Amino acid sequence: MDVSYDGTDFSGWARQPGRRTVQALLEEALQRQPPGASVPKSVVVAGRTDAGVHATGQVVHVDVVPLSEPSDRIPVSPDGIPDLGRMTGRWNRLLPGDVRVLGARVAPEGFDARFSAIRRHYRYRVSDAPWGVDPLRRNDTLAWNRPLSTDAMNAAAAELLGLHDFAAYCKQRDTGTTIRELQRLEWERVDEHLLEVRVSADAFCHSMVRSLVGVLLLVGDGRRTDGWPAKVLESGIRDSAVAPAHGLTLLGVDYPPDAELAARAEQTRNVRTPMT
Repeated sequence: MDVSYDGTDFSGWARQPGRRTVQALLEEALQRQPPGASVPKSVVVAGRTDAGVHATGQVVHVDVVPLSEPSDRIPVSPDGIPDLGRMTGRWNRLLPGDVRVLGARVAPEGFDARFSAIRRHYRYRVSDAPWGVDPLRRNDTLAWNRPLSTDAMNAAAAELLGLHDFAAYCKQRDTGTTIRELQRLEWERVDEHLLEVRVSADAFCHSMVRSLVGVLLLVGDGRRTDGWPAKVLESGIRDSAVAPAHGLTLLGVDYPPDAELAARAEQTRNVRTPMT
């Protein structure tokens, strides 16, 4: 399933008792299946986003039990799979307006939304306008009250690319590794006062993108030199410069060819657990 959501009013992706989360609402919609079909209590997501983070290209998989009998409401294939186009429309009628299922399809054998992924793509938006942020962009763009230099930020970003231990840019967890391959970290001024940074990696540890952005913004406004982010990386000590969540959007997730999905999932489980 391809899923999009505005993270403003969500306490993140992951289900939490007493909190509004994307996972909880999606699973509730999935549970309301035609008679004869069932889904497990939990879906699997490509990237667990934090509170306030948005997504236009989130990927989810769910294991389902095929329909044992034809439905009188939705066409069903001979192998028990309901018309997923019709099901998508049904789910979206059940979901609130700030989360949408963009499409659904039968997954290839061996597919795992989380572990089969080979890279994730994020975007972070910043306005350095002296008056703040366009009111229509306030939920997905950070206001930065100092002029920013894309040249300085890109020079600093280039030193962070490649395979490194990003412990200094990750919120520590008891399990898993902080070794990641950062494949893209590139700033662009897309309008007079609007900047975007595109970030791609094989995977991201907790708060990694926001930490990278927070450090680079201090370089961009001149408070730090362009060599400072690399020194932070080498130190292995987490810096306090973390950008707010609302400027961040998950744009998409890449997967290998179908024949390589299962092998990729097995490889990832052995190397990086948990992955975000």
